[in-house]
Amino acid sequence: MNRAAPTLVALLLGALLTACDLPQADRTQPTTQTTTQPTTQAAPTRTAPPASTRDPHSGLPEVAARDLPREAQTVLTRIAQGGPLRYSKDGSTFGNRERLLPPQNRGYYREYTVPTPGQSDRGARRIVCGGQPRTNTTECYYTADHYDTFRRIRP
Repeated sequence: MNRAAPTLVALLLGALLTACDLPQADRTQPTTQTTTQPTTQAAPTRTAPPASTRDPHSGLPEVAARDLPREAQTVLTRIAQGGPLRYSKDGSTFGNRERLLPPQNRGYYREYTVPTPGQSDRGARRIVCGGQPRTNTTECYYTADHYDTFRRIRP
């Protein structure tokens, strides 16, 4: 057996182990050529408002009511109509303990559940509205992550 063979095997093994330790993005991938058929019609997409669109009063990002999930649009309409609302906690006081909404006296904000398709409980999505009367939807906020972030709803 050639004396260089064990050294060559060790070098190749070291290179192989080093390559296995590389992050996925740094590994070289074999290139394959795929062909795609052109589609006749692109699916419609919703475009989110620009990130620079912020509510001047709260400083929070804004979202147009028409860009909310369909379930949130339904809840917003039901709030304005005075009901009916799906959950017993809908319309209860939202305490703003996170202090992400503009400061107001206790009882100013009310919360409403936005159903999440496929979820059996109330889920994380909410609309929070402030002011009187209870059907007022001019100052409402949407959260998809159970009060971690809010967006001001533009009518």
